[in-house]
Amino acid sequence: MTNDEIYLGIALTLILATGSQILAGKLRVPALIILLPAGFTAGALTDVVHPDKLMGQNFDVLVSMSVAVILYDAGLGLNLRKLTGRTRWIVGRLLLLGVIVTFLVTSAVAPAMFDMPLKVASMLGVILVVSGPTVVGPILDFVRPTDKARRILIWEGTLTDPIGGILGALVFHAIATTHRVDIGRGYQLGQFALSMAVGLIGGAVGTALLWLTLRTLRLGETLGTLAQLTTVIAVSAGADIVRDDTGLIAAIVTGLAVTNIGGFDMPARRPFFETLAQLIIGLLFVSISATVTPASLVPVLLPALALIAILVLVVRPFVAYVSTAGSGLSMGERAFVGWMAPRGIVAAATATAFSANLVDRGVGGAAKILPVTFLVIVGTVLLYALTAAPVARVLRIVKPVGTRILLVGGEPWVVDLGRTLRSAGLDVLMWAGLDEERQRITGAGIELAGGDLLATATNPGARLEGVTAVFLATDDDDFNALASVVMQDSVEGPVYRVGPPEDSHGVVAPYTGGDILFGRPLVRHTLAARYETGARFVVQEASAPVPLGSETLFVVRDGLRLEPVTEKRRIRPGEGDSVVLLTPGTEQ
Repeated sequence: MTNDEIYLGIALTLILATGSQILAGKLRVPALIILLPAGFTAGALTDVVHPDKLMGQNFDVLVSMSVAVILYDAGLGLNLRKLTGRTRWIVGRLLLLGVIVTFLVTSAVAPAMFDMPLKVASMLGVILVVSGPTVVGPILDFVRPTDKARRILIWEGTLTDPIGGILGALVFHAIATTHRVDIGRGYQLGQFALSMAVGLIGGAVGTALLWLTLRTLRLGETLGTLAQLTTVIAVSAGADIVRDDTGLIAAIVTGLAVTNIGGFDMPARRPFFETLAQLIIGLLFVSISATVTPASLVPVLLPALALIAILVLVVRPFVAYVSTAGSGLSMGERAFVGWMAPRGIVAAATATAFSANLVDRGVGGAAKILPVTFLVIVGTVLLYALTAAPVARVLRIVKPVGTRILLVGGEPWVVDLGRTLRSAGLDVLMWAGLDEERQRITGAGIELAGGDLLATATNPGARLEGVTAVFLATDDDDFNALASVVMQDSVEGPVYRVGPPEDSHGVVAPYTGGDILFGRPLVRHTLAARYETGARFVVQEASAPVPLGSETLFVVRDGLRLEPVTEKRRIRPGEGDSVVLLTPGTEQ
């Protein structure tokens, strides 16, 4: 290729990767639905969007390094301390049964379906056990199932990625070193153990290096992010040099260790690392799908559709039914769990890396792994994305559209505001730091959020499940200002804060942007003072006369959607709406 063609190929790949994800975000669909067809079409219609021509033999190495970064990032989101109670039990059974049954069924039917040897079918089987939060998450955000079903599916999807990567590396070595899959032989078990040992040692080295850089040297966000990226690539490359494809094990072990071992000085937000991982996902999907030719899909198309039917209609419902038995989930929740298992990024990336290696080693039938995996990914993502919402509605597990409020603060006026919003039929959750304030909240009969809220909200990848709006109203203006910034990515909806006094001398509050709840005339100390002099919160129909001197704070729309009055937005109630007012006190 000429330099101009290389420039054009790189530019088009970046444009497709970024544009597809932006479009998917606007349409609220998994990015895979757009990324895969975009890459496939570009690969079929052009000669420049083709990684083998752009990078040659280096493409497999870049895929391996890229997947290592993605798996490390996935490992950072796996705080095992948060997987508790029945959720841990259900997720554990789903993972165990899902991996075993999917692997065995795929390995059993693939040889006849695709005319491939058992060892290649085993490689395909272990690739297809994974799902992934990058696919499951957007579907669930659109469907809005119950919190139990969402939590289980997100944890399962997140944990299957590293498990699939590790098992994929082990099965690859089983095939590459002995040209068969026979775990009953001592030699074969020794190969498994050796691969795992190299990966674990690499993970231990990576953890030690990050302990030095993040804990001992305390490099801060920018240099700390650079140290993480360099460490992951270095230990992954080093492990692969010692033993092929063990770098994936080293990467995920490092991520798991950093998250679950106390003492690491991890940045609260990792914008560069998260952006890099998102870019890598887009580039990988476009590049991988561009390598799949129409000619390679035709021979496996009908058998792949049959395999998808088996995975969707037989394997997944069976696994979900057995795994959720006696779990306390409703029948609708159990059925929905059985109707959600799309394949994602790790399946595509591992299929590319392992199939290319097996083809280079002359393993017959290995060239069919990538097109089959491509079709399974496209088929499952399209099927679940299109059917998940109507299935959830039929099963009656969709959460109400209304707002679930997290009200932060424990002063008397804040608790009374929470009680008033509850009387309007809204779902209210409150949090406060002091024991006295927490007792005041529970005494008012309002649900109290447990744990360290700010730590949860600033945890990379964490989400306040089910919360659709946050109102920050503590007596610390700087806390409100900082929390309004760091919680934006942890909540499905907006985050608001009460305003600081006009002459505030706070460190952060006077200089932080964002919309102010109720506007400047009703800042925090003004609300507290008016409440002390007898002002109260009331709910009434919007059509009723507003008492003289009252302030409109919220409008409750049809379907219990709450819209606050803010500094930048004045809300007009419509017919059938209710309003939450601050009425003047008797002493005013």
